[in-house]
Amino acid sequence: MNNPILCVKDLEKTFQVRTGMFGKQGIIHAVNHVSLELARGETLGLVGESGCGKSSLGRTILKVYEPDSGTILFDGNDITTLSREQMRPYRKRMQMIFQDPYASLNPRFTIGEMIAEPMKIYNIGSADERAERVKALLKTVGLRPDHSTRYPHEFSGGQRQRIGIARALSLDPDFMVCDEPISALDVSIQAQIVNLLEEIQAKRNISYLFIAHDITMVQHISHRIGVMYMGSLVEVGNADEICNDPLHPYTKALISAVPRPDPRKERERTVLKLPGETPSPLNLPAGCPFSLRCRYASKRCREEMPQLRQVSGRTVACHLVS
Repeated sequence: MNNPILCVKDLEKTFQVRTGMFGKQGIIHAVNHVSLELARGETLGLVGESGCGKSSLGRTILKVYEPDSGTILFDGNDITTLSREQMRPYRKRMQMIFQDPYASLNPRFTIGEMIAEPMKIYNIGSADERAERVKALLKTVGLRPDHSTRYPHEFSGGQRQRIGIARALSLDPDFMVCDEPISALDVSIQAQIVNLLEEIQAKRNISYLFIAHDITMVQHISHRIGVMYMGSLVEVGNADEICNDPLHPYTKALISAVPRPDPRKERERTVLKLPGETPSPLNLPAGCPFSLRCRYASKRCREEMPQLRQVSGRTVACHLVS
């Protein structure tokens, strides 16, 4: 990929936790040696089960969480070890849309104050100029300019998420982490938010890391899809190829669980049930993290961690795929 806006190499993030009656200390491997690239104006969808590390990866890339090891290159600049003050110029260009539109907005601020706050922090424009920009941003996300004087409790969930998007756009970012931005919304509203994000991307050439559970929605908005399992990327490729012809055994099981809108195809659908249980992130298996649930796992799978490698135009971490 030529001149990507984001390049992550061998990124790792762990968390120390206390477990059991006696508070025994353990380590959760939330992000396990992940590498990925994101082009300008591209959307990389990220899917996987709850707790697989999707949100932790997004927050580590933005340095909300400090990485334990690995490298984060943003627009060719290594930001991995930068301090909070050194990160300040990059914060303008890297923003986040949060999952819960009810919890992510301060109930004491008006909508206008919240959207203008990032511009105020970075000393962008005068108060009047910021007020005009707030109105323009509200129109961009499909709200009325006079909504700027109202408070979050006066809006629905979908409208609040639009407000969150306007706030993220206030600093003209180049890259946004969309952390399950539609999961808390009604199905009828989800499509509207996804279409809005696509319109904004087309006009502003923003790159998205789009995290979600609904793989059909991820397929709709994404150029490429990355599949995560227990903190590791197991497959990355073109969105349609991943959904129509998955290679990794876990991706196949994930895709098989998606209901089909066509009744005939739905009757023919075979769900690939996974044996066993998801391993604890406190005690990952020695080899492939999926080996305990994979019906095809060999001795090598249980002993040797597979690396992402090129197979049929995409990257797959599986010893058995050729």
